[in-house]
Amino acid sequence: MPARADPLTPRTLRRWGLPDPGASKYDRGTVLVAGGARRTPGAAILAGTAALRVGAGRLMLAVAESVAPHVAVAVPESGVLALPETPSGRIAGGAHAVFTPELDDVSVLLYGSGLDDVDTTRETVERLAQAAPDSLTIVLDAFALGAIAGRPELVTPLRGRLILTPNPAELGLLVGDDDLEPERAKEFHEAALDVAAGYGAAVATQALVADPDGSAWTIDAGGPGLGTSGSGDVLAGAVAGFAARGLSPLRAAAWGTYVHAAAGDELAIVGNGVGYLAGELAGLFPDIIARTMGATRASGGARQ
Repeated sequence: MPARADPLTPRTLRRWGLPDPGASKYDRGTVLVAGGARRTPGAAILAGTAALRVGAGRLMLAVAESVAPHVAVAVPESGVLALPETPSGRIAGGAHAVFTPELDDVSVLLYGSGLDDVDTTRETVERLAQAAPDSLTIVLDAFALGAIAGRPELVTPLRGRLILTPNPAELGLLVGDDDLEPERAKEFHEAALDVAAGYGAAVATQALVADPDGSAWTIDAGGPGLGTSGSGDVLAGAVAGFAARGLSPLRAAAWGTYVHAAAGDELAIVGNGVGYLAGELAGLFPDIIARTMGATRASGGARQ
């Protein structure tokens, strides 16, 4: 597929707009983040916080049972589900049975943040693809991307309501190219478009967003400071939050990528390019969204 991409600017985002925030949290959707093994609950926390910061109405976190009480205290804005785990602290097989019953009341499921077992993750993705309600948008990140690499048939039932948020290494894994690098822009763009078409998903990777229809958008923002622990979890959470508000997969991926990159630019001014923390990004999202929208109330509550 030939590589082509249009610049994604604040003007474009203003033209697209955002759904009306409504009268209550129930009007802005519910995000469920499922992940957070014993060693990495912070990934789920970062993702969930980012989803709320872009305006999602409600948040649920499903994490390993040994850390669930601590996560509940750390994120009092969230409901918390305790997932069974192995003696080593990995999420156990069959853990999906804990959060699958919740999916009828969830707008977006973000799966993969803070997981550390690819086989169990693949099993869960297979189950989710069959059990997910038609109304549910699914965002796959981190280990969930490795679980579907080379197996697009696993997510066939999710085509059109699936978003993937790979980093460059994960994008290479999805296309079977260990040497894929963002610096080779043409190859990188083609890889993102191939993944979008092959998996039937919107793809957000680095400063690039691709759609299964062959369209792509690039963002002139970000920088090396975004290459820090937890930054990808924040991006995935922002994308999930915008999807929960009612944006289509492509526009949720685009908005999430933009605010993530713009926050990185603002923090880089203070940190001389690097040295800021992923946890500092999400706090800037509300102001970035307001400025992008011209500080006016967005209109249009329908799915875009």
